[in-house]
Amino acid sequence: MIEKINYRNMFAEIGVSEEEIRKRLEEIKYTFFFEEGEKLYYPVGEDMAYIVDTGNNDARTEGMSYGMMLCVQLDMKEEFDRLWKWSKTYMWMDKGENEGYFAWSCATDGTKNAYGPAPDGEEFFAMALFFASHRWGDGEGIFEYSKEAKMILSACLHKGQNGRPGCPMWNHENHQILFVPGSDFTDPSYHLPHFYELFALWANEEDREFWKQAATASREYLAKACHPVTGFSAEYAEFDGTPMSRKLPWTDDRHDWFYSDSYRTAANIGLDHEWFGEDRGHRAAADNIQKFMISDMKKDTYHVYELDGRIAEETPLHPVAITATIAQASLAADNAYTKEWVERFWKLPLRTGDRRYYDNCLYFFAFLALSGNYRIW
Repeated sequence: MIEKINYRNMFAEIGVSEEEIRKRLEEIKYTFFFEEGEKLYYPVGEDMAYIVDTGNNDARTEGMSYGMMLCVQLDMKEEFDRLWKWSKTYMWMDKGENEGYFAWSCATDGTKNAYGPAPDGEEFFAMALFFASHRWGDGEGIFEYSKEAKMILSACLHKGQNGRPGCPMWNHENHQILFVPGSDFTDPSYHLPHFYELFALWANEEDREFWKQAATASREYLAKACHPVTGFSAEYAEFDGTPMSRKLPWTDDRHDWFYSDSYRTAANIGLDHEWFGEDRGHRAAADNIQKFMISDMKKDTYHVYELDGRIAEETPLHPVAITATIAQASLAADNAYTKEWVERFWKLPLRTGDRRYYDNCLYFFAFLALSGNYRIW
């Protein structure tokens, strides 16, 4: 059972009134979902909708599942159902090597851009669906939320078994999530032990022990993957936590530094600590990253870093996401700069322009978390 959680309102802790917080949340919701020229949410027909990645002009399982999580936290059932139906209609794959998974990218008309999945989408889909089941109750067909969540998680663990084609999304030996099914490395920002604790309660009975072990494994992994001084994690990493610097067949880009994917890790550690409070050594990363990045924050000038803190490039692609996620880490942090990060984030506006998608998704999650509104349902 889940013990009663005290959801901290860290904006209130720095002196912001409840009325100001409520008003700001409504403004963020309006901009994200409804404001022309700024929104990311686009209705389609009578009963579907998608979240657009404005930097790439596509819909991704990352954004669709993020949108569903935002909707269930905000009690927006109609928007949740629209996003879920679009995902099941266009992204879900019902045959072939990846049957049971979701295509990670589709054009905004629903055409699949790829036939491979990205595991962070599946874990967010499943968690949002369980929360929807508990908050609104199960419906029929694809809106029998809890059944759909269990089906997703079953595929994630049992692909490749008992005649099922494909590969699982988790390594069965070390309980770590994979970057993609069949890969031999991971992405630290995909590790969500706070989700796995809940999967251990609500997934199919035969899988619950795996998820419990996955929660412990991910916490221990994050302690190794986050640098002991800077708190940085790499975008992709080996199973022992070291940065994954091997050349990949589909890209020449490097992923062994503190860059876009990596920003989510500190935020995840913050939410894990608030929901469950267990420390396997990973909580220290929240303090370390806030301390190391305080100078950049005060100058409002962020960089792309090597994990040890050396500057690798001058300009990150998602600076708003850096402030948002490091501020969310305050839920696990306890240092002289924690409240300063919350204050800086409170004063930060949503991003505008073509690259607003990723920044504003992480901004929205951080605002919910720091206002006590990112909750277990």
